[in-house]
Amino acid sequence: MNIINLGFDPWFQSRMEQYSASDFSPARITSVDKNSYMVHNGETEINAELTGKFLYGSESVLDLPTVGDWVVVEYFNGGTLAIIHDLLPRKTLLKRKDPGKKVNYQLVAANVDTAFIIQSVDSNFNLNRLERYLVTVNDGGVRPVILLSKSDLIGEKERSEKTAALSRVGHEIKHIFYSNVNGEGMESVLGEMLPGRTCCLLGSSGVGKTTLINRLLGEERFEVKEVREKDGRGRHATTRRQLIRLDNGSILIDTPGMREIAAFGLDSGLAETFEDIFTVAQRCRFSDCSHTHEKGCAVVEAVRDGEIEEERYKNFMKVQRESAFYQMSYFDRRKRDKEFGKMIKQVMKNYRKK
Repeated sequence: MNIINLGFDPWFQSRMEQYSASDFSPARITSVDKNSYMVHNGETEINAELTGKFLYGSESVLDLPTVGDWVVVEYFNGGTLAIIHDLLPRKTLLKRKDPGKKVNYQLVAANVDTAFIIQSVDSNFNLNRLERYLVTVNDGGVRPVILLSKSDLIGEKERSEKTAALSRVGHEIKHIFYSNVNGEGMESVLGEMLPGRTCCLLGSSGVGKTTLINRLLGEERFEVKEVREKDGRGRHATTRRQLIRLDNGSILIDTPGMREIAAFGLDSGLAETFEDIFTVAQRCRFSDCSHTHEKGCAVVEAVRDGEIEEERYKNFMKVQRESAFYQMSYFDRRKRDKEFGKMIKQVMKNYRKK
């Protein structure tokens, strides 16, 4: 394997040219554990750390490396330690709100070509949640593919019902029924994973992400945990994001199961995921229409006339409000942090004068 096999294509090569006169080299982030990283240079996987300048010069989480990123490194201790000096530009970036009450971004994966959104055909199947995943994926500039796992549990009638339901989220999005038990659909899944291209697995705990990876690898490399019978939920088999290279030359990023995927600063993703609603909204009488109560609101009329499905409209409004709220909270916090930083600098300046 060489670095090209890890996805270091001409686009990234051209962005590395400015470092050609130095002792720096490119490497790809394969896993992240707080401020500790693992990188791969095409030959071996190495522990890596950020320089102090990089770490403390980063204004937000968005400036820090995540799995899938290409970074500029310098090697020490006989090549057993890499120091990360810089981050190469990203082609794509998947991000979401940090789980919990904290209003901040959490990076999911970078430089992903295809995102596999996995839902099982049992109680995990949920169109509202699927639309949230699509907002995140579309906002990141990544191609989505929907994988419906555990297909061995349902018959043709239920498959037809699931396929019809998926038309709500877009006819052009590819979906594949597959089973880790009998192998159905595995060739189709693998056919979406091309050599040198990076894929990412997204989905809740218990949908079968880890089992799918083991099947693609042809060995039980990663631990699989049981799904609880009472609610169909699984425990996190994957506890960190990690990059894996498959035998066919494709690159796969596994992520921990997401129990919540709050919308946060995903305006372009909203527009693409709910393109039908945005198109109808252009007919609204007022440009700042809230699509709730205004006279002449084309969206409300379209819902009333059945042109837009009511459940889809409700989910759109919920996700849009949520995204706007978190984005406002985030910018307010950043503003307060900057003002506090300026105050500290002024206090220190006055103290040094005394």
